Amino acid sequence: MATALRAVPESLAPGTKLIEQNEEFRAKFDKYSFPFRHNLTGHPVFELNQLMELAQEMQSTRPADLYYDAGTIDVNQRWDKTPRPEFSARDAIQRIEHCGAWIVLKRADKNPEYGTVLKECMAELQEFTGLNLDRVMKIQEVILFITSPKRVTTYHIDRECSLLLQIQGDKHISIFDRNDREVLSEEEIEQFWSVDHNAPRYKPELQHHATVYELRPGSGVHIPVNCPHWVQNGSNISISMNVNFQYRDTMRANLYRLNFVLRKMGLQPTPPGTSLAKDKVKSVAVLPLVWAKNISRGRKPWA
Repeated sequence: MATALRAVPESLAPGTKLIEQNEEFRAKFDKYSFPFRHNLTGHPVFELNQLMELAQEMQSTRPADLYYDAGTIDVNQRWDKTPRPEFSARDAIQRIEHCGAWIVLKRADKNPEYGTVLKECMAELQEFTGLNLDRVMKIQEVILFITSPKRVTTYHIDRECSLLLQIQGDKHISIFDRNDREVLSEEEIEQFWSVDHNAPRYKPELQHHATVYELRPGSGVHIPVNCPHWVQNGSNISISMNVNFQYRDTMRANLYRLNFVLRKMGLQPTPPGTSLAKDKVKSVAVLPLVWAKNISRGRKPWA
């Protein structure tokens, strides 16, 4: 791509950060959702023609990092039932205003333009939260979303926590508390971590439990791990950047996987976090299962 990305747009004063700090980063990070402001709006690397070049490059060199679909989507639709278009990602971007598309450019930080953004965001986040992110984070990446007007992004949960920055257009995102067991049951979380990424199901009668954020250019929202959410795009083309973080600590996932097995055996396992002693015992007990799974996949047991 031709445009080199500086830390911040030239129009901003020296020393201006990409993300504007507020006290909620330290108090709520990876616990609760919260809004924030950013200064990346209007940067040329987020223009459609630049993103079209990136999508075309991905389709030819690393297609696994590119996802796109098109059509009418229901808030509770499964990912594996989403209609896939018979045209290229470049064509999807060219038709983005009318084709009902959702285009996802994963690992955009492999390109230097966006790698610079990721590095700067991580440094700022470490400052804001007081956490040693290099020690606790396993995966860090930039994901870019290009969305057609009025398009819905289906209800789901993620294994990463993230910062969603709105660059162009507007949207409403509904985010639920991951500890609300009316909204998200223990069984759904266990299935998500074990066998089915589509396990959480949207319950329209509980929509009032969500915090709804209106995202416009320059605004953003933090989404903690496993917080259910869904998105309704506005009447314009939307461009968003997601800064994703996945933890090195696998205890959360392994405890839910073991509870999934125990529940299949007819038991009623204690949810993670209820008893530190039980969590420690389970984390040791689950290791042979994890090792066997890794060995079967040709990995080191502890990978």
